[in-house]
Amino acid sequence: MAATFRRRLRRGAASTAVAALVLAALTASQSPAGAKNTAAKGPEPTPADTPIDGGAAYYTDLPPLNSPVPPRGSNDPRPDGDGIVTGPAQAGIPATVLAAYKKAESEIRAADPGCRLPWQLLAGIGKVESGQARGGAVDSEGTTLQPILGPQLNGDGFARITDTDGGRYDGDRTHDRAVGPMQFIPSTWSEGGPAGTGWGADGNGDGKKDPNNVFDAALAAGTYLCAGGRNLSVQQDLDSAVLGYNHSEEYLRTVLSWFAFYRTGSYEVPDGKGVLPAHRPGANGTRDHASGRTEGRTGHGRGTGDTAGNRPHPGRTKPNGPTKPGGSGDGHTGSHTPGGDHTPGTPETPGTPQTPGGKPTPTPKPPTKPTSPTALQQVGDQELTTTAGTDFTTKPQVRAVDAAGKPVAGVPVRFTLPGTTDARFPGGATTAIVTTGKDGLATAPTLHAGDKTGEFTLRATAVVRTAPAVDIKATVKAKPAPKVDLLTRTSDKELTATAGHAFAEDAVEIKATYQGEIAAGVPITATMITGDPDHPVQNDKGPYFKDPKATGDNKDKPLRTLTGLTTDADGLLKLPKIYTDTHPGIFLLRLTTPNGTTLTLKLKIAAPAKTA
Repeated sequence: MAATFRRRLRRGAASTAVAALVLAALTASQSPAGAKNTAAKGPEPTPADTPIDGGAAYYTDLPPLNSPVPPRGSNDPRPDGDGIVTGPAQAGIPATVLAAYKKAESEIRAADPGCRLPWQLLAGIGKVESGQARGGAVDSEGTTLQPILGPQLNGDGFARITDTDGGRYDGDRTHDRAVGPMQFIPSTWSEGGPAGTGWGADGNGDGKKDPNNVFDAALAAGTYLCAGGRNLSVQQDLDSAVLGYNHSEEYLRTVLSWFAFYRTGSYEVPDGKGVLPAHRPGANGTRDHASGRTEGRTGHGRGTGDTAGNRPHPGRTKPNGPTKPGGSGDGHTGSHTPGGDHTPGTPETPGTPQTPGGKPTPTPKPPTKPTSPTALQQVGDQELTTTAGTDFTTKPQVRAVDAAGKPVAGVPVRFTLPGTTDARFPGGATTAIVTTGKDGLATAPTLHAGDKTGEFTLRATAVVRTAPAVDIKATVKAKPAPKVDLLTRTSDKELTATAGHAFAEDAVEIKATYQGEIAAGVPITATMITGDPDHPVQNDKGPYFKDPKATGDNKDKPLRTLTGLTTDADGLLKLPKIYTDTHPGIFLLRLTTPNGTTLTLKLKIAAPAKTA
């Protein structure tokens, strides 16, 4: 009984220490005047029965004992971790994943400043749920290279959730599975949420909500954590938010441990180079190493029997002695507690974690200090050109370089289109984020031109690090006019009118063809010309059009050259109404295409009848 009490005491102390550290880190950078009065918020809404990740398994590795070193020495007060730091490898976060967390924090800060969401909380959840997208195994758009799926939620050690998405997200048509870097279950992603359409979000602006995309998943997770008017600088709200993600006290302690760890400092590592976590509890007390996932684990909520005593943690020796059933009554057994304490007499041995076989593994060497780019340089054509409605043959491309002019890898670059163009990236997106490769190059997706012609400027910006933006000029030219070799009038009826009166409505209809086939979309210019066969010029008297766009005093002003006319899908064109002045006689109307094909029509205007 005494031993059990000591375990309870140690566990409570550890949990309290973590909570205090987290709360202190949150409030240290917040103004007291900006904090919400939680008493005035009203009762917290009842949490949903099913947590965000469906109560699926999660990684139980805890942070190392040695914290990252702040950029300006141990007395640096900044908790945001934006500086370049050194320290344990576990403090490194893959570049694109880190960019996604910071982008989500920025967007939510603008939309809901009272929530005070720190990106490090998203990093803590991402570490526990997927090991930062399996060490940053994502493509240039932030989508995982392979699906990250949790175990089947079939009620065997987990919640029972029958299929809700037809396998759309998780590939399982019988039961749901948690999906993606932040491990959303399909029903949570597509149902509920502020608008009733799910918690899913479009974090990278590509027009899609994809739980496998780290930008989308991070924004969705942040939105959920801030729901219900939460202020995450308040401990109660923070705990409520994390427990809503997964109903487990151990999960809460693990996430808060990583959150506090990242608040003391972190650094960026290239995608795919993040440290993979090692341990995830299984349904039968088995462990899931970084190479795979289990299909079951011990109950995940409060009061379940997670065999914590069988699970070693990085940076700590495995507890001595066999696991004892029962435990302290909070769902955990064994002498090792999730809060990070250890059995008395078993020394902490940072740097010598134990593998399941009992052999020590070497401590990972911290990665070298990341190189910061000082400039982005445009590569390839200095001006991109295409015609309306087609793809640009050359993709926008920039290179990130350091002060010595050497390429810098792992830099997320955002390509942004201005509002003055209807050109778009795939999926109708106006932005695209691409991470530079080993050669420092970031190549944007294929750019498609819309119908709008003219010049515009595409901007490339480094997402995380500071480097001047690069403007890339682009031009969309008009489509070549369709070829026409013959214009004919569809009627042989004589065109006549009386001076001072208009010709009949739709009196002139023409048809355009090329080699006997219909010529649609042909621009045509209609001009009233003089009768000089050698030098036909615009006439200054006789029949005329009215400008359909004119207003006021110009509405009835004679117009003898009319542009903007185009044949329809059948190659036909009906001319607007033709008016006359007081001059009788025979006048000429010439119709001209861009490739020089013409048709000249005679317009006969009779003098008005004499009155007696």
